[in-house]
Amino acid sequence: MKILVICQYYYPEPFRITDICEELAKGGHEVFVITGLPNYPIGEIYEDYKDGQRRDEIINGVKVHRCYTVGRKGGVVKRFLNYYSYAVSSSMYTSRLKEEFDVVFVNQLSPVMMASAGIRYKKKHCKKLILYCLDLWPESLAAGGISRKSLIFRLFHKISARIYRQADEILVTSKSFGDYLYNEFQISKEKIQYLPQYAEDIFNPETCRKKPNETVDLMFAGNIGAAQSIDTIICAAAETKDIKNLRWHIVGDGSELESMKKLASKLCINSVIFHGRQPLEEMPKFYAMADAMLVTMQSSPVLSMTLPGKVQTYMAAGKPIIGAIDGEAQFIISEANCGYAVPASDYMALANVVRDMCISHGLDEMGRKSREYYLNKFTKKSVMKQFEECLRYESFAN
Repeated sequence: MKILVICQYYYPEPFRITDICEELAKGGHEVFVITGLPNYPIGEIYEDYKDGQRRDEIINGVKVHRCYTVGRKGGVVKRFLNYYSYAVSSSMYTSRLKEEFDVVFVNQLSPVMMASAGIRYKKKHCKKLILYCLDLWPESLAAGGISRKSLIFRLFHKISARIYRQADEILVTSKSFGDYLYNEFQISKEKIQYLPQYAEDIFNPETCRKKPNETVDLMFAGNIGAAQSIDTIICAAAETKDIKNLRWHIVGDGSELESMKKLASKLCINSVIFHGRQPLEEMPKFYAMADAMLVTMQSSPVLSMTLPGKVQTYMAAGKPIIGAIDGEAQFIISEANCGYAVPASDYMALANVVRDMCISHGLDEMGRKSREYYLNKFTKKSVMKQFEECLRYESFAN
């Protein structure tokens, strides 16, 4: 098949869409990605892509074209310029694109408008469009503090409804997302299919196993933004200062990194270690430092519907999970019996379960159950098989 992929983010930015596209290319498919200029998570265009460099390239068998994008760093105005610059430039590009593809695939993160280019191509060439919903709009705006009664929320509600309704099939990473799309936008349940995320092959118990030492090491790995509620981790660390062999590791970058460093300094915490952003291929080495992994999110109705992709990665690595998180992620941690789950943003509850964990001897068993659950529910092989079946069905239906 010839597959047109629309996504604002792609390698060298740390998103799983890169692995998906490369797997499709390995399987014999011809994949063409229309993406933006890489600037996530730091918000500045990467040096190698400034001044018109590398607009077209082939990466591991995948053709990639990069459309003009404003860097997201610089507050709310720059964030919206980032969103709209890609939506407009990619739509202009697909309106001129004459090449025929069998199916259009939109990997929809934030913002939802990134799907516009795919819709433009779909209408012009009468092709089917599959949308993979990883961020739920306009609820992502509410999670960021924008009132549902505001003009901007109502505007994006209309935009989101139009985009979701024009997709021929919507894949969702969380079952709660499907319920929302049905109830909020009256999307037919026949158009919605659950497709969870998977972890890259480099994450497994062998590459991520910790060597015994005298410290208890907990690790958060991922984006450090407002939604991730890293302050919950910092405050829990402050409540456990008396546990002298306990270490809290934060691996990643994002808009809240500097403020989290300042919070740790203000609370005089020496047990929190910030490692910064690391290349994906180096991450197993960091996982191998950890006895258990951390997942935190703000307390929010929309965020409770989200299943962060890091949960699958933690499970693939065979790591126990300690979560201060609500909803679907909390349910999965409990169902897998692979760790502890407390309410989102509750740093005291997080501190208390960490105390319990430090004196328990069940971490190895939790890690085993974590990996077992991943193998039963989230393997790359099973997810990619389901995904290719969706692509083929829509392609043949044209």
